[in-house]
Amino acid sequence: MLKSRALWIALAVLVLLPALYFWAALNWSYSSGERAGWVQKLSHKGFVCKTWEGELALVSTPGAPVEKFAFTLHDDAVAADINRLMGRRVALHYEQKMGLPTSCFGETRYFVTAVKATDEVQLAPGVVVPQSTPPAPAAASATAR
Repeated sequence: MLKSRALWIALAVLVLLPALYFWAALNWSYSSGERAGWVQKLSHKGFVCKTWEGELALVSTPGAPVEKFAFTLHDDAVAADINRLMGRRVALHYEQKMGLPTSCFGETRYFVTAVKATDEVQLAPGVVVPQSTPPAPAAASATAR
């Protein structure tokens, strides 16, 4: 009876400890912030664990080499927003997760949680170039006469 109880307690500990570790790794952020640029690529990848993987092109000054920021998404609504804003300059809010043991959670450790369109591009301090917005679709004004 005592051996059976000890076996069940040991089994419960062996199941709960990894579950607690995964919960902590997914809910704790090492860092968070925003990166701005142009989304170059966004794709839904994976055999078993499907995640959205993307690249953001960061350009600090004209003529400078392009730096790429690779990121991962889990939220389909945020992925739809990024697809809608593709081709425009955006700011991505991200959280950096540390300690995730497999690539099943994503190829990168930068998880995007929100996206917003930016209105202007700052080339240097005091030098701002307004971002051109696409024209609004013309409303159907044809009325029956």
